[in-house]
Amino acid sequence: MEFVMGPGGNSGDEQEAPNSLKGKKTYHRHTPHQIHILEAFFKECPHPDDNQRRQLGRELGLDPRQIKFWFQNKRTQTKAHNEKADNSVLRAENERIHAENAAIRDALRNVICPTCGGPPFGEEERQLCLQNLHLENAHLKEEHEKLSILLAKYIGKPIPNINASMPVAGSTFEASSQPKFQNQANLNVGSAPLDNVSLPFQFKGITDVEKTYMIETASNGMDELIRLLRIDEPLWNKSLTDGKYVMNREGYDKICVRASHFKSSSARFESSKDSRLVNMNGIQLVDIFFDSGKWVDMFPTIVTEARTIQILEEGLTASRSGCLQLMYEKMHILSPLVPPREYYFLRHCQQLEQGLWVIMDVSCDWPHQENISHSRCWRLPSGCMIQEMPNGCSNVTWVVHVEVDDKSQTHRLYRDLICGSSAYGAERWVVTLQRMCERLAFSMDETMPIHEVGGVISSPEGRRSLMKLGHRMVKNFCGILNMSGKLDFPQLSEVNNSGVRVAVRQNMQEGQPIGTVVSAATSLWLPLPPQHIFNILKDQKMRVHWDVLSNGNPAHEIVHFSNGVHPGNSTSIVRPFVPTENNMLMLQESNIDVLGAMLVYAPIDIPSLNLVISGKDSSEIQILPSGFIISGDGRPENNNGASTGSKSGSPGGGISAGGSLLTVAFQILVSTSKEVNVESVATVNTLISSTVQRIKATLNCANLN
Repeated sequence: MEFVMGPGGNSGDEQEAPNSLKGKKTYHRHTPHQIHILEAFFKECPHPDDNQRRQLGRELGLDPRQIKFWFQNKRTQTKAHNEKADNSVLRAENERIHAENAAIRDALRNVICPTCGGPPFGEEERQLCLQNLHLENAHLKEEHEKLSILLAKYIGKPIPNINASMPVAGSTFEASSQPKFQNQANLNVGSAPLDNVSLPFQFKGITDVEKTYMIETASNGMDELIRLLRIDEPLWNKSLTDGKYVMNREGYDKICVRASHFKSSSARFESSKDSRLVNMNGIQLVDIFFDSGKWVDMFPTIVTEARTIQILEEGLTASRSGCLQLMYEKMHILSPLVPPREYYFLRHCQQLEQGLWVIMDVSCDWPHQENISHSRCWRLPSGCMIQEMPNGCSNVTWVVHVEVDDKSQTHRLYRDLICGSSAYGAERWVVTLQRMCERLAFSMDETMPIHEVGGVISSPEGRRSLMKLGHRMVKNFCGILNMSGKLDFPQLSEVNNSGVRVAVRQNMQEGQPIGTVVSAATSLWLPLPPQHIFNILKDQKMRVHWDVLSNGNPAHEIVHFSNGVHPGNSTSIVRPFVPTENNMLMLQESNIDVLGAMLVYAPIDIPSLNLVISGKDSSEIQILPSGFIISGDGRPENNNGASTGSKSGSPGGGISAGGSLLTVAFQILVSTSKEVNVESVATVNTLISSTVQRIKATLNCANLN
């Protein structure tokens, strides 16, 4: 092999040959041994220094300058070889792409309309459509620039530009017309999700474009909600019968232009507005709204599951003003006959002035929802205004505005209640918030009297620990009423009964018995006011008439203390007279407000109870609750405005008179293994059926079909 050992092939970063060799070409034929040594050394060190070149020259009998130029030419040759190989690969890739483009063009020539199956638009129609899209795109760009300027002033920093080549779907930035964004390779993950839990999809973050649209959607939604909160007429009409606010659709459509999210003729709007004074200061309430765990704790009878998917804007640390989060929420009406409502929504906070906040929720379309079951509800700008009061309380005004299409999925027993806009209305939110803040205040009051026998609870810490366990019991009870994967036993399916729904699950949750749990529930209509049914079920002297497990023996309440102003709101310990279970007591929670009532209980052994009332952590105590949910039936002819008390939930307060919907639910641990037999399911079915018949007999409704 022969190499040019002169200045030829010199690269820009190499030294030139000595003057004695300039203008000359020196050739030297190397021996195979020399070439082998040089090649081996080149693999290890392509750029030898002076010492290495002199060492090689001594070993091979060559001048160091010859070594230098050999390495220079070798590097040049290697670089040229690599570039040739790269060019070959790129050429092949280019040919493949050209072939794919040709195939795509051929396919486009033969494309058909996916709607009708006919031929595609002609060239003229295509050009006209393209021209219209360009005009619309230009209009959207102008609108985006205007909104970006306004939004930049609001949040105090510039908004990233949208790629001009990206198609924009829709003529407004309203929440109901959000585009389906394309996945981007360069994701801006931003703040990590607040809750490190599994979601129904693989969360990969939110792009800058998606984030920009979400910020704009939240800003528009906040403006609309402030109008709904501060303006009565023409947006709201006040009912003369019950004083409730009902949205004036004609007035709303004039001020807030918005297209329907659902195209079905059965879709409807639900809108309501209500206000209450709650026993908690404003910043505490705001913190609860932006912590999904605290959110579920505050509304366990409405929200069964909530997640913070991503924090888009942190907001101000002290006031949370400007905070923006993408969240998930599952809401339930606490009956297996009613499907839950699921929302993916933006939650945005703005402090209007000192001591005055507005928190806005609005549904949001985004591509990660494609792998999730389609929800039949859409949240238009909704939320609340929190006004701090001098006495440490807050006045909360709530607005609910949603579009739903769930009538066909709702059982006929609950159709009037659900479609009457009261089941998920603003009154339910503020009444629940008022009661839960009241409960928290009672738990912190160390002077609260306790009615008990034998001095069971001796400290405020023990009472708080027992109330905390009772709250967890209520949360667990509400969580099982969705009853996914339920079996139906239709033998009770008469005019006013729904039949028994049974679900079997393998329970592995902390704080509940491990093993196979059978849950059974049924709902029925009763021609009695909810207050009357609640009083009968809560009366321990009447328990013997409906409790199948008491075997006809009376129960005794050994501890009772209030957790709210209404006398029906209480936590108690009951001793059921069961000869074979002397070591077992019953923890019971009851609460009532103007919209409904609940009575939940669960067995607890004495050692566990002693642990609780000593003030120690009760999170590991296993508890499996059962109980009752009572609500009005929502029928206009029954809800005539009559009430047993005031609206505010005072000691004389109660629920509107009329017919009632009663849900009965039991849970039983049938096996500590993963096996379950038909007899166990049949036993639970018989238990709940017998309980329903006994309750009807106790209420003098035994002849009700």
